[in-house]
Amino acid sequence: MTTTPAENIETKIEQELESARAVCDAKGAASGECAAAWDAVEELQAEASHQKQQKPKNSLEKYCDDNPDAAECRIYDE
Repeated sequence: MTTTPAENIETKIEQELESARAVCDAKGAASGECAAAWDAVEELQAEASHQKQQKPKNSLEKYCDDNPDAAECRIYDE
């Protein structure tokens, strides 16, 4: 079974959430470790949001990634 990047990052977010809760319970909500743990959660959530905003490539874009010298992929500067 393969996981998509979105599923992978969601799994990481869940792991970081559990870790942040554990750190904050152990060290206290006002500790630097607690704040750092929640920062890690926020960074992963921001990355997940960014990945969702990216438009998937169409077939021509994929072709041009693989064949940048093809006539169909030329870009002309005016």
